[in-house]
Amino acid sequence: MSHDTIQDTPLELKDSLKKEDAEEANAIDGEFSDVVLDPKKEAKLLAKLDAAFIPIIMLTYLTCFLDRSSIGNVKVANMPEDINASPDEFSTAVSIFYVTYVLFEAPWAVMMKKLTPRNILTGLCIVWSLTTIFTGFIESVGSLYATRLILGACEAGLFPCLNLYLTMVYRREEQAKRVSYLMSCAAIAGAVGGLLAYGLLQMDGIGGKAGWRWVYIIEGLFSIICALLIWFGLPNNPAEAYFLTEEERWMMRVRNEQRRKYMGSEEFSWEEMRIAIRDPKLMFSSVIQFCQDILLYGFSTFLPTILRGMGYDSLMSNVLTVPVYIWAALVFIIIAWCSDRYSKFASYIFAANLFGLVGYIILLTVDNTAVLYFATFLIGITTYTSVGLNVAWLNVNIAPQYRRALAIGLQQTLGNCAGIVAGQVYRTSPYVLGNSFSLGSLVVAQFTVTAYGLYLRRENKVKEQILSGEKEETRRVQTGDGELEFKYIY
Repeated sequence: MSHDTIQDTPLELKDSLKKEDAEEANAIDGEFSDVVLDPKKEAKLLAKLDAAFIPIIMLTYLTCFLDRSSIGNVKVANMPEDINASPDEFSTAVSIFYVTYVLFEAPWAVMMKKLTPRNILTGLCIVWSLTTIFTGFIESVGSLYATRLILGACEAGLFPCLNLYLTMVYRREEQAKRVSYLMSCAAIAGAVGGLLAYGLLQMDGIGGKAGWRWVYIIEGLFSIICALLIWFGLPNNPAEAYFLTEEERWMMRVRNEQRRKYMGSEEFSWEEMRIAIRDPKLMFSSVIQFCQDILLYGFSTFLPTILRGMGYDSLMSNVLTVPVYIWAALVFIIIAWCSDRYSKFASYIFAANLFGLVGYIILLTVDNTAVLYFATFLIGITTYTSVGLNVAWLNVNIAPQYRRALAIGLQQTLGNCAGIVAGQVYRTSPYVLGNSFSLGSLVVAQFTVTAYGLYLRRENKVKEQILSGEKEETRRVQTGDGELEFKYIY
């Protein structure tokens, strides 16, 4: 294997080199920070990693969000009436999903390392797929509650675990775009869900089953395919993936060494858990996530009903969600690419939220149907962009690995409590209470985003002052992302 594209090789990598490279490795003497990989070869490596992992990750999260949000699509197809669910009981069914969801997110994230990504993701996918299928056979409100609780417990582990998997593959500056692929699936799921619901509801009466039952059965069967893709397509150690050449595996080890301060020790430590819980970054990020998730769960679950309240029938209200979700996904990917390119988060989240503020004001004050539909496009920009960027923002600013795992899990846990709230404030069309609550949440998010960005900038300045000798080192946490060389991205 030729290493003419490497200026220096870190001593830590010498043991991992092939025997024929040992003499060359021993002759190389240089500092770790001087290692440079050939940009063209690294770009080719990234393209190969994206082609292998991203489609599986996207498809899995798409089916997850599809199974979760289908309850909004089937509501307009007489599902509540068929199981004798009152409006309050149906709202409870929407909210109850998030009870187990928020309880299990952090534990699944912390356990991923021990259980391995392949085992935990495949197992969860199988259970929630079967639960979705069984939802197509329920006959009572109690059965709906039970399936929603099981679904929440299983799907709780998916996003934090997939998110952590991305940190095992990509550098800090490469992650926002990949997280955008993941989060854009929430928007794509809305589009696919609308089209699927439109098509599957045409099966009403086939086999003696209502159309909404076929929605759940078919979607559940599709999710099982994802379990097979995870098992065979996501290796526990991405650096040793079967499709990589020897040189590419070596490059992955170099990249891992260069990310060591970001990834940190793989040993579990209760002290790291305590540091993560007390971290102000987690608190800022969780408040933002809660506010943005109010929009995510209110908008994605009830958009078909919102459109029906504008005067469209049940089938058309599902179809009209498709352009909104596709638009939201495309805008999110573009903004995330810019965030990666310029290493900025606060300004992009703040700007994206402005569209949502205008959108909700229109929903609350205007009567014209065309203008109201236009408002849903504005809200779509905010809904997915801000949630996804906020997750990536926490990703790149927390280290080491177990501290990051708990922080991501807790952020998702606290943020997804918004699902419980959304199910209660979005009760009856035209959802004045729900839309007003979402508008207020965006205002709170804007203030928190600003404060979070200023806090990170101040922390970077403190580190610079300590490095230059202007200030004495008195910080409580000096490891992981607390190291002086670790610069926060805001």
